[in-house]
Amino acid sequence: MYAQAYDPLADLRTPDAPEFDVFLAGTVFLDIVFTGLPHMPAAGTEVWAEGMGSCPGGIANLAIATSRLGLRTSLAAAFGDDDYGDFCWRTLAEQEHVDLSRSRRFEDWHSPVTVSMAVDRDRCMVTHGHPPPMPTSEMIGTPPRSRAVIVALSLDEPLGAPGPDGSCGWAELARRQGALIFADVGWDPSGTWSPALLDQLAYCHAFMPNAVEAMAYTGTDTPRDALYALADRVPLAVVTDGPNGAMAIDSSTGEEAYVPAPRVTALDPTGAGDVFGAGIVLGTLCGWPLADRLAFAELCAALAVQEFGGSLAAPGWGDIADWWHEVRAAAGRGRAYNDLLARRYAFLDRLVPTVPVGAVRRAAATIARNADVGKAAPPPAPGRPSGGEAARPDAAAPAAEGRSGENGTPHPQAPAGTPPAPPGPRPAPPAARPPPGPPYRSRLAAHAHRRAAPIG
Repeated sequence: MYAQAYDPLADLRTPDAPEFDVFLAGTVFLDIVFTGLPHMPAAGTEVWAEGMGSCPGGIANLAIATSRLGLRTSLAAAFGDDDYGDFCWRTLAEQEHVDLSRSRRFEDWHSPVTVSMAVDRDRCMVTHGHPPPMPTSEMIGTPPRSRAVIVALSLDEPLGAPGPDGSCGWAELARRQGALIFADVGWDPSGTWSPALLDQLAYCHAFMPNAVEAMAYTGTDTPRDALYALADRVPLAVVTDGPNGAMAIDSSTGEEAYVPAPRVTALDPTGAGDVFGAGIVLGTLCGWPLADRLAFAELCAALAVQEFGGSLAAPGWGDIADWWHEVRAAAGRGRAYNDLLARRYAFLDRLVPTVPVGAVRRAAATIARNADVGKAAPPPAPGRPSGGEAARPDAAAPAAEGRSGENGTPHPQAPAGTPPAPPGPRPAPPAARPPPGPPYRSRLAAHAHRRAAPIG
């Protein structure tokens, strides 16, 4: 039994409509996330992490974010034939319901892996990987018909440029089939920030950089000036500014909007931009007013940053419904902020009543039996209203009850004040895991599938 799916585009579905709502291509990583480290390990030492989770990362963050919001999502990516590739493929296809018909498995190709270590709300990452064995356009061939594609702009493979054989790239093929191109851009480590990259916006419907990227590429001094410069190039220009919120101009509708971000305690920003982008795509395909699109995307990102771990944190409609019920319950009790939230998100009243009770919620995808990646999350600030700055009461706990080690044993913890031990032999591993019982998903079926953890 699976969580009930909510289809926000149900009224737009016709027999001749595109097969998918979103088509993506990129690199899938196995993300292993360690949380609750007291400090980063020094050379020759070992540090125990209080929490750990594992999930597909990279482009999978965006694919999972769109799928959990009810968008029919297809992904083209290379997968290795190792256990990591098996896990990522199974999680995406079976748990997250992402179509992988344009993806390929490759023998003897090592799946890319990233290890993320979170300390004091910051993180460090170590990544290993190799180039995919086949070019993306060759792997995809003719892309499936979709309402939208999401791409990252690059000078190495610019949109609209012909390939080595003179053919156009997969994104251009999708555009010619009627798909809207939503574009993002990555950090430029060279510091060049070439404005030539923005020439590709001629092929795009939307561009969604953050404020630093937007100002760097446009040569402007403020996020708003950058927004106006981008609005001259693309129908929908969106500039995100972290906790300050987001602003946008949609020249196709004549709207301009600014929406502040909900106040939350951010634990891990990994994947927040992907979740925000998924919200913008959904709202645009649904034809929502621009202010509602921004508010919805900001809400999705705010729910995500209260969790650790990229795709582990992407919210589903069940999480959104939970949050909205709490906001409604907290409104009208003399707190201006809660009343403001209730007014700003009043459009959710049109959506949440149709969300199934068992709608998709965050999942704890992990190779281990339990994900305890949120174990080290700090408790909500005292006095914080339930429907205000904080989201769901269990927002910092993606693991099952009694979060502990992967085999159910508590994590070792030194008494307070104990000095760190000098480097020496590794501690003995925890006791062996008992024989596996029923699949974790089955054990959670009676709880509306708030968590799912496929076994690796």
